[in-house]
Amino acid sequence: MKLSTAAILGFIGGASAFAPASPSAQSIAVRMSEEAVEAVEAPAEVPLLEVKEKVPCFGATPLLGEPVFVGENYWDKLTMEYGSEATGTFLQAAELKHGRSAMVATVGFMFHKFGWTLDNISPHEYLSVTQGVKFADLAAMTPLDAMKSVPAEGLTQMFAAIALVEIFELTHKEGKLAEDERVAPGLQAGGLTGDLGWNPLKIKVTDRRRLVEIQNGRAAMFAICAWVAHDSVAGSVPLPLLWS
Repeated sequence: MKLSTAAILGFIGGASAFAPASPSAQSIAVRMSEEAVEAVEAPAEVPLLEVKEKVPCFGATPLLGEPVFVGENYWDKLTMEYGSEATGTFLQAAELKHGRSAMVATVGFMFHKFGWTLDNISPHEYLSVTQGVKFADLAAMTPLDAMKSVPAEGLTQMFAAIALVEIFELTHKEGKLAEDERVAPGLQAGGLTGDLGWNPLKIKVTDRRRLVEIQNGRAAMFAICAWVAHDSVAGSVPLPLLWS
């Protein structure tokens, strides 16, 4: 049985009625414009700023009964903006070590000025027999000239003694050798604190004693700088010294 052309066309037309209608170009354009408007109107997500906590600094100078933190702005920049709390620990350790070195330097400088030198204490006459350097020769000089006259071997011994102390702090933690650490404690963040863990007299370390050590170290740093300037440049220190 043959279908006529009119019947075939009618069948195709009826089937197309059930097919989904394709969106027109105008509706697509309207939808795209609405999405663009929503994208423009939606506020961009602003990342939250990381707020760092203020790093405390031990050792504020008490003036008139109130502690005064000199250089607090620079401390905040170094520990909050440029570094971290570990940076502050390193800076405090550096100040502590410089203060200790300055205290030793002031004692040696003062002993030399007052004549309490090794030529009056040591049973040996020579500092270096091979170099012909006598303790009496050094005592007749200024402290700076005496230091310059120490042979290279003597300066090497001083450097080696200081290096041993530094290596001890680098490799020890709480006074014990850190054998199970892959990285030396002193090379870790905040590892250098200035505390060697060496307390043979079992002295109780209080905050007051820590503060006294820091303040004496600060005073010694000022003192040794003034004394060296006084001996090096005439008239650089207008104040009279005890041995002048």
